[in-house]
Amino acid sequence: MVHANSYITLHYRITLASGPGAGSVFMDTFTGNPATLLMGSNQWLPAMEAPLLGKQEGDEFSFTLTAAQAYGERNPELLQRVTKALLAEHAGENATFESGDMVEFTAPNGGRYSGIFKEWGDTWALFDFNHPLAGIDLKVDVSLLGVM
Repeated sequence: MVHANSYITLHYRITLASGPGAGSVFMDTFTGNPATLLMGSNQWLPAMEAPLLGKQEGDEFSFTLTAAQAYGERNPELLQRVTKALLAEHAGENATFESGDMVEFTAPNGGRYSGIFKEWGDTWALFDFNHPLAGIDLKVDVSLLGVM
């Protein structure tokens, strides 16, 4: 039986259950090698691990997570304008981006974070720093292959 510190082998499929991509498969191990997961090690969100607890090897099941349970709701404050001067300083004078490009930034403390380029303005570029799955409900299909 799956416990809070179990090591499990599983197949899983994450499907977008809402938003413009509803019905699209985000991740699917059923068509390839299974995944391994150490429960409680932050490999999966706690809300994704919770439905696994108490299940047994051989169980197959599905569950749905709301956006709030998964990667949170979209935060409009995470749509940020970055000046072209700052981009030129850090990415180079000739850096170009197309809508949908993921761009990595370095924070003043040395940490790294990513944003999705949205559009150019006269003196700025708009980036979305929300998690790509923010605001989207997720359906997760699971087949437990092994539990230790």
